[in-house]
Amino acid sequence: MRCTARPTTASVRRDLPSRSVPRSGAALVEMAMVLPIFVVLLLGLVEFGRAIMVGQMVTNAAREGCRQAILDGSTNTAVDTFVKDFLQTSANVSRSDVTVNISIANPVAAGQLSLATSRDLVTVAVSIPFTRVSYLPPSFLGAASLSAASAMRHE
Repeated sequence: MRCTARPTTASVRRDLPSRSVPRSGAALVEMAMVLPIFVVLLLGLVEFGRAIMVGQMVTNAAREGCRQAILDGSTNTAVDTFVKDFLQTSANVSRSDVTVNISIANPVAAGQLSLATSRDLVTVAVSIPFTRVSYLPPSFLGAASLSAASAMRHE
């Protein structure tokens, strides 16, 4: 049986070179350089997330408004009010910031839902300026607009 002795920690230990330059402020300088970039990226992520969320709500408002518009007896005013109420409730958007355009493929109807006939293509387009729903100052996305349209056949 062979017996081997283990080296002690004192014999394995190596002396590390001592640092000649103190680094006491390096972490602070690195954080000062990286933190603004990180904050801008974080705010951009939140802002684009908000844009996607409100854009989806605008799409839903256009679809639901179009579903209201294709029913018999619907009027332009009723659909306009419905879409604006929908966005005010779901996205907390002021009614005055929402633009609703209703068009009908039948030239006889002249854009009036009360004159639309069966199988006429009705299109409801909704738009909101992004500056009205943005969390950041308006210069971030400039003059961007969130818009959606939906088209269905009149019943």
